[in-house]
Amino acid sequence: QVQLVESGGGLVQAGGSLRLSCAASGRTFSLNKMGWFRQAPGKEREFVAAISWIGGNTHYADSVKGRFTISRDNSKNTLYLQMNSLKPEDTAVYYCAASSLGGLRMVHEYDYWGQGTQVTVSS
Repeated sequence: QVQLVESGGGLVQAGGSLRLSCAASGRTFSLNKMGWFRQAPGKEREFVAAISWIGGNTHYADSVKGRFTISRDNSKNTLYLQMNSLKPEDTAVYYCAASSLGGLRMVHEYDYWGQGTQVTVSS
């Protein structure tokens, strides 16, 4: 089992920045990727970004490319999401996810999830 705990959400004005963190514990050696998803009220959970746990290859949704940066610190078993130039449409609950499965951008391709952290961007 792997446990994930997010932190760093909050309220920010449009154009501002936030950094989310996700601390992983347990059988982290079994992971091959970690990612961030988000879910706005009334919408489905959607892919934001992912990173391979060993090689560090990164992947982004088109809506956040150039504004968000995903990174990880393997020594601390921690995943980060630096969010810059935030927009009101970025408002959502952000979830950290991890997996030993294949695939990258789909919810069902991840088998461990954090509890979520709220990000609210005011206009």
